[in-house]
Amino acid sequence: MLLVLAVCAAPVMASYFTYYVVRPEGGRSHGELIEPQRPLPAVTAATLHGKPVPLPSLKDQWLLVSVGGGACDAICENNLYLQRQLRESLGKDKDRIDWVWLINDSAPLRPELQSAVAQATVLRVDAAQLTQWLAPSSGNSLHDHLYLVDPMGNLMMRFSPVEAGDAESARNVKRDLERLLRASASWDTAGRPPR
Repeated sequence: MLLVLAVCAAPVMASYFTYYVVRPEGGRSHGELIEPQRPLPAVTAATLHGKPVPLPSLKDQWLLVSVGGGACDAICENNLYLQRQLRESLGKDKDRIDWVWLINDSAPLRPELQSAVAQATVLRVDAAQLTQWLAPSSGNSLHDHLYLVDPMGNLMMRFSPVEAGDAESARNVKRDLERLLRASASWDTAGRPPR
């Protein structure tokens, strides 16, 4: 009887030992949680053609967001490239996440950049309103980070700047996205529901 009790208790004891003594590092996220979460502001953005779009209308979908000026410097281009690659690397789950570029000035886009972001949601938003909503980490600007908005419309995570060619950081961001999509698979579906 003691042998049966020992066999039954062994997995529980092993899990406590692993959690409290070994402390596996695999569960850590690369992104930084935003506390408290910040809902999409009641702001009207504009498409590149000037059509008004209420920012809250983007909810009901995961949003991977970057911010940059219309001239799009090297950091901006790197973030746009990373967003596209991360979304494409999600395979069958890529339709559950939108690639969003928020332009915070009135500078025109270069023609080659327009074709490169054809699959993205590109909106112009007032810089002051973006600054109130988004939260860059200390020592960084809005342009440095990628931001993640959940399907309920809450800004919930920001990713540290990823340098061009930094494959390890890109893999860590992808791992975080995969975990979130896997965890939300029971209640989140691809696309937005009809309104």
